[in-house]
Amino acid sequence: MRVLVVGSGGREHALAWAIARSPSLTELHAAPGNPGIAAIAHCHPVRADDPASLLPLARELRIDLVVVGPEAPLVLGLGDLLRQRGIAVFGPNAAAARIEGSKAFAKEVMDAAGVPTARTLPVARPPCVVKADGLAAGKGVWVCRTQAELDTGLRAAEALGQPFHVEELLEGPELSVFAIATGEEAVVLPPARDYKRVGDGDAGPNTGGMGSFSPLPDVPDAESVEILDLIHRPVLRELARRRTPFHGLLYAGLMRTEDGLRVIEFNARFGDPETQSLLPRLDGDLLPVLAGDLAQPPQVAPRAAVTVVLAGGEYPERGDSGTPIEGVDAAEATGALVFHAGTALRDGRLVTNGGRVLNVVGVGLTVPEARTAAYDAVSHIDFAGMRHRTDIAANA
Repeated sequence: MRVLVVGSGGREHALAWAIARSPSLTELHAAPGNPGIAAIAHCHPVRADDPASLLPLARELRIDLVVVGPEAPLVLGLGDLLRQRGIAVFGPNAAAARIEGSKAFAKEVMDAAGVPTARTLPVARPPCVVKADGLAAGKGVWVCRTQAELDTGLRAAEALGQPFHVEELLEGPELSVFAIATGEEAVVLPPARDYKRVGDGDAGPNTGGMGSFSPLPDVPDAESVEILDLIHRPVLRELARRRTPFHGLLYAGLMRTEDGLRVIEFNARFGDPETQSLLPRLDGDLLPVLAGDLAQPPQVAPRAAVTVVLAGGEYPERGDSGTPIEGVDAAEATGALVFHAGTALRDGRLVTNGGRVLNVVGVGLTVPEARTAAYDAVSHIDFAGMRHRTDIAANA
């Protein structure tokens, strides 16, 4: 099978790494990819948000399956365009991708499906949460416990130039549960937990994600099947009822409150950086499942994974570009996985090229073992201004 992975981040590197291990793979390509992906796939200089160029590329390469990593191409209709031309896609069409592309649409679907979520508030008063309606690269949410935070959140939401709403502030531990779906049928992956804020102790602004781990101490892997039935399946049925069946990865961002699970958000693609912690836990062939065969999903191995994100010094306000990176080979020599997220090659040297630069993944029999392995590998990597959280999975 010839596969094209669309995207250039750490999530796409993790997906390419998992697909590259498949015995049914014949060729692996990426657009645009990154230096890490280039070590295992053929990379092509076509942007992920350029459907007009991705279609002829897929045709030229005689691609059997396109695996779309980022959300923006899906919301823009890349899946529709490719399917109309007879090319198989892992990822929903634009109508189904609205589950991520519009918070208002997601609320409407959840209400119709009877899925528990936060109440929308008619008046903005703290404590509350301000949410942008559309895509915002993981930075469109403002938790407001005081009036000052609410004023700041409202100004930031207005600055995005898109609709937004205010909803009740839920309290409790968060978790992410991914389901690979083909219409109303689905298989579920183990729960994971990510760390959204930039600083230790959940200080500072929201980011695209500063780390993740799996399994969780408070939500056993086996509980994911119950979550699938409670959360994902009703939404899949409702989308099918609306004649927009969902094919791809339905990501539920959840909070465990005193009143039970509540949905914080739905996404229409693999989460980043949860994917980097989930895929190393799987044994077996992921590619047939991505291609739509749910009969033999990969098995969850009795091991743990912890991902630590290395970011530029001014992230999330701005990215970093052109700073030399040292020590990746030494980090990989410890046995850790290093997924490239925002890197480039300049004159043969690895340099920074984004906000989140590298994802370092430690694997072990337990979360503490995996955490030790991850941070040991992190200690070998250095670039000017490098920042990372030191408390990923510390409470596990």
